[in-house]
Amino acid sequence: MTRYPRNMRGYGRNAPDAAWPGGAKIAISLVLNYEEGGENNILHGDAASEAFLSDIAGAAQWPGQRHWNMESIYEYGARAGFWRLHRLFTRMNLPVTIYGVATALARSPEQVDAMKEAGWEIASHGLKWVEHKDMPAEEETRQIAEAIRLHTEVVGTPPKGWYTGRCSANTVALTAKTHAFDWISDTYDDDLPYWLTLDGRDQLVIPYTLEANDMRFATAPGYIEGEQFFQYLKDSFDTLYTEGVAGQAKMFSIGLHNRLIGRPGKIAGLRRFLDYARAHEGVWFATRGQIAAHWAEAHPPVHKPRPSEMDQQSFAKTFAHIFEHSEWIASRAWELELGPAHDCAAGVANALSRIFRSAGHEAQLAVLRAHPDLAGKLAQAKRLTAESTSEQASAGLDALTDDERGLFEELNAAYVEKFGFPFIIAVRDHDKASILSAFRTRLTHDADTEFKAACQQVERIARHRLNDMDI
Repeated sequence: MTRYPRNMRGYGRNAPDAAWPGGAKIAISLVLNYEEGGENNILHGDAASEAFLSDIAGAAQWPGQRHWNMESIYEYGARAGFWRLHRLFTRMNLPVTIYGVATALARSPEQVDAMKEAGWEIASHGLKWVEHKDMPAEEETRQIAEAIRLHTEVVGTPPKGWYTGRCSANTVALTAKTHAFDWISDTYDDDLPYWLTLDGRDQLVIPYTLEANDMRFATAPGYIEGEQFFQYLKDSFDTLYTEGVAGQAKMFSIGLHNRLIGRPGKIAGLRRFLDYARAHEGVWFATRGQIAAHWAEAHPPVHKPRPSEMDQQSFAKTFAHIFEHSEWIASRAWELELGPAHDCAAGVANALSRIFRSAGHEAQLAVLRAHPDLAGKLAQAKRLTAESTSEQASAGLDALTDDERGLFEELNAAYVEKFGFPFIIAVRDHDKASILSAFRTRLTHDADTEFKAACQQVERIARHRLNDMDI
């Protein structure tokens, strides 16, 4: 058995109505990353200088050396950029979530005071602003614990949200395992929050962004002027706002950095966007903590059996009836590479149909022959499966006149004599008249054409049956 852990489905085609407070059409989360003083630096015990997210073109780490220019760029963020952003947000009375690197916060007490005075949410951005991809899980666990401890010591309260950023494949699971956070944000995979079950606990994930993010001023391709940043934020806002008006309200995260957007020529684009967004009705500016609290109340986690997590016996039993009298199909489908994408009607239908399609002619023929005649003797004797009984009744085949029943019996006999299996059609797609019309048309087919048509109808019936289940 192979289980594919990545979730390509998410909410699927029917995302929930976010139901933001006050009927808001969009929720905007302003995130200010505070990393200055937590970046790679030999003064911090690191092996080399920082090389990430600065205005130095082609920056590279300097092993064993301080990089004075890089340090001064980060210092600009703390000394000037932060205060320019602080003035902007406090004058506009906008809520902000800080992603605070614990060691950076510890080196910036005046800025921490200002964050607290403004009532901003201060979440954890890890212990240090360094790469985690090669970090052993044990060391990352230690650093997460130390980040929580130091953050609590510096800020006065423990962090209730988490974002590592330069994370490892273990980060989400390790942070969830602490049971310390109302939300974590080390994903970029949705426009809405969602729940994960990790370490026996429901963990809320609030996806973040790397594109509506001023980091694009320091990457290629990226922004080179504030107007480009404004235009991208405006286009994103307009799209999401339109979806919200249509009843599909989403969340819009905006990522910011003191040393980047805090520069005069860049912040102008942000200011222009904030004025634009605030001119619209139904816009909820919220911290990620506020979004998390709303989501927990309005959209609590729902627990139900997931096909990809069932054992083989449970899976086979649950879906035995989908292909008529053919439990073997479900049993074999369980052995495929199932994952979260299969935890829906479309996913199970695909898995079961793959087994049916690849089973070979004789096995497929056996499935066709397992189906009953339409309005035949088994129906009259009430010996159909519950599914077949319901399906035939949906088209009125349980209430035929004597003449209609005689016609069906005549057509059934002619069809079986010609093709060697019963006439199969997804009756839920039809009424009596269209069933009879299809019957006559398909009697004119050659054997290969009709075999393919019957197999397609078997899959269609299976999909209807799966749609009836709460998967």
